Amino acid sequence: MAKKVESDGLSLWYRFTWRVKYIVLTFYGPPRLAGRLDPITRLEQDRAAKVAEARAARGGAGTSSAF
Repeated sequence: MAKKVESDGLSLWYRFTWRVKYIVLTFYGPPRLAGRLDPITRLEQDRAAKVAEARAARGGAGTSSAF
């Protein structure tokens, strides 16, 4: 049986480019900066906002509590 991949409502292209940007910034980006100035933190926050927006558009379906 095929394993279902959780996409968090984001397109395959977005997830691919996000991962590439994250890897590039990890190895070739600037050192870690404080708060919103850090490009990796900004990338993570932008993705979290997109995931929340996608979940809200789906009506909250697929939300899970880890605790």
